[in-house]
Amino acid sequence: MQTVAVIDYGMGNLHSVAKALEHVGAGKVLITSDAQVIREADRVVFPGVGAIRDCMAEIRRLGFDALVREVSVDRPFLGICVGMQALMERSEENGGVDCIGLFPGQVRFFGKNLVEDGERLKVPHMGWNEVAQTLDHPLWHNIPDKGRFYFVHSYYIEAGNPRQVVGRGHYGVDFAAALAEGSRFAVQFHPEKSHTHGLQLLQNFAAWDGRW
Repeated sequence: MQTVAVIDYGMGNLHSVAKALEHVGAGKVLITSDAQVIREADRVVFPGVGAIRDCMAEIRRLGFDALVREVSVDRPFLGICVGMQALMERSEENGGVDCIGLFPGQVRFFGKNLVEDGERLKVPHMGWNEVAQTLDHPLWHNIPDKGRFYFVHSYYIEAGNPRQVVGRGHYGVDFAAALAEGSRFAVQFHPEKSHTHGLQLLQNFAAWDGRW
């Protein structure tokens, strides 16, 4: 049976992610902060919620920035929400925070006066939103283009390489909802809270060989 390591650095609702992975038959799911267990896993999930400054402080304290670079090269790796944002070069949040830098690009604030069609939009962006599939990818298997996923975020991804953007969302501005490169895949939405489409994505991740 394959093992899936859900990286625990003290930030995120890890049990809901783990339960969703177990539900789709992903294998033995381990919530762990043990670097060796993470290294030995067949697949790795990197979730996160909360302020990026606190997240990056814990990630660096635990040495997980280097570990994430290492384990995301040779096996399927999935970043979720703030876990995705932590993979970028830098975030505007908390006065500006350097991140891990696996994907080129910045994390931008939606702004306090986000307006579209004369209507003021609430920040954080919270709720269901369409994701347009801009590139074909194995993790989109059996998920319709412009399927709806559940988001909770005040900051969005401004990707540095358009060829890595496999899904786009729109909320006042266009933003990268999903990024991919090699065996790495990252999403701004919460697949574990996104019902049918989210569970399908996790099932696809569990079956994916990491090639793209």
